[in-house]
Amino acid sequence: MVQRLACDGFKVVVNYSNGAGSAQEVADTIAAEGGEAIVVQADVADPAAVAAMFDAAEQSFGGIDVVVNNAGIMRLAPIVDFADDAFDQSIAINLKGTFNVTREAGKRLRSGGRIINLSTSVIGMRLPTYGVYIATKAAVEGLTQVLAQEMRGRNITVNAVAPGPTATDLFLEGKSPELIDRMSKMSPLERLGQPEDIASVVSFLAGPDGGWVSGQTLRANGGMC
Repeated sequence: MVQRLACDGFKVVVNYSNGAGSAQEVADTIAAEGGEAIVVQADVADPAAVAAMFDAAEQSFGGIDVVVNNAGIMRLAPIVDFADDAFDQSIAINLKGTFNVTREAGKRLRSGGRIINLSTSVIGMRLPTYGVYIATKAAVEGLTQVLAQEMRGRNITVNAVAPGPTATDLFLEGKSPELIDRMSKMSPLERLGQPEDIASVVSFLAGPDGGWVSGQTLRANGGMC
């Protein structure tokens, strides 16, 4: 997503919690292609770290126009077997992290800004073992809808993108080839989404053509549900 936004002409912040090397590689690729990027470490579950990340963006680029909230984890287990620490971590990153970033964005974005959160199309599927993940993302959609109303008068849009099964590490980790193949057939287009598919939707919402869309969840899932 960050590379697509850089290609669109945005100066970007590559945020990471762990994996400084990978984040720097992304920033170096953007720079090699003529874009501008800085790398900032921040745990989105920590409000002070989130504020420092926004400080770094403002100091480097003079202001903030678009925030894409795509940090997340996927812990899967039946609800009755779900461990307390896994529940707390899911809430901390998927929900509190999104809250921390959207709250800071709501304070700092310039007029005409865009806030784009990541949800999931799994919400509509009621898949066993996905209960806690679905709960966190349903809450994200609620925050998105309300914040869109609260931004009245500032010309700031707030939306969510809800991918279906997408070929990312988050989705692929821990799944057998047979399960991945079965889930890829859920869409009538009979394939997994690719990161570029989701980046294109984010690009639309961040760009001039997405300016009349706010308070919505765009389900980018190949017609899965």
